Amino acid sequence: MIISYTPKFKKKLREFPKEIREKFYKQANLLSLNLRHPSLHAKKFDESSGLWQARVDGNVRFYFFIEKDIYSLINIRRHK
Repeated sequence: MIISYTPKFKKKLREFPKEIREKFYKQANLLSLNLRHPSLHAKKFDESSGLWQARVDGNVRFYFFIEKDIYSLINIRRHK
């Protein structure tokens, strides 16, 4: 699978500390290999729009759409 980053996603990712960015890239690599990897905890966040959520760590989540063979990452944020 191919990972695509929106400009908004890239901007938001740059706002995180280096440690979180490194964790994210590890998780993004796992996503490209296996959507169901246990550490991702990937799930549909919004059934009606097809929005997915996956975990960077206990405090950070990223959001994406799946379109054919492309994961389009649209947002990353802290999880409450």
